[in-house]
Amino acid sequence: MTAALRGEWVKLRTAPAGLAVTLLLAAGLTAAGAALGGGDAIDPVQLRLLGVRLGQAAVAAAGVQLIAGEYGTGLIRMSLLAVPRRTHLLAAKATLLTAGVLPVAVLGVGIAVLTLPPSGPLFRAAAESILYLILIGLLGLGVGAAVRGSAAAVGIVLALLYLMPILLQMIPDPDWQRALYRLTPATAVQVIATTVDAAALPIGPWPALGVVAAWTVFALAIGVFTLHRRSAIR
Repeated sequence: MTAALRGEWVKLRTAPAGLAVTLLLAAGLTAAGAALGGGDAIDPVQLRLLGVRLGQAAVAAAGVQLIAGEYGTGLIRMSLLAVPRRTHLLAAKATLLTAGVLPVAVLGVGIAVLTLPPSGPLFRAAAESILYLILIGLLGLGVGAAVRGSAAAVGIVLALLYLMPILLQMIPDPDWQRALYRLTPATAVQVIATTVDAAALPIGPWPALGVVAAWTVFALAIGVFTLHRRSAIR
């Protein structure tokens, strides 16, 4: 595992700056909520954290790019020769991705809520937003490992995050709509930022984050299965 981490770190240091640019874009988009200001909004925390909805797209793309990009260039063959244990390879990528997304998420979320008065709900929403962005990056990594194509993998993740809530609104039965809404990863981005009238939400903030974690674990499991079952050729 140590060798796998070292190899991934060397690749990140010598690779083009695309991943770094994507993560910096994520920080900027996440911090963009600060430009909206708090004002007299009913829930100023939720308003300031609207940028997380934008930043998550760049974070997901970074996760996808970390492995699907290697399939596009053929570098995956060298990676698998250097690290025959494919689970170790994906774990190393997940570790470095987490290490990269964490400061980006802290920076973006921190800027977004910097001028708000400190409170327990604010700290909870900020901490969950940071964890959410890390999970979305890992979700992108899992989908990228499973699908192997950057464009297709990004499309799948963005559909989960942006398109699924729209599709759920078309379900005529409100009970089914509410039940399915609790199971979508896109639910969390709104729920975790809510600090006013949280009892009216279909699911609590921490359970919503748990749903995202479950989707992420599932995607990574499929990614590991795909890495073991298929060759390095797309």
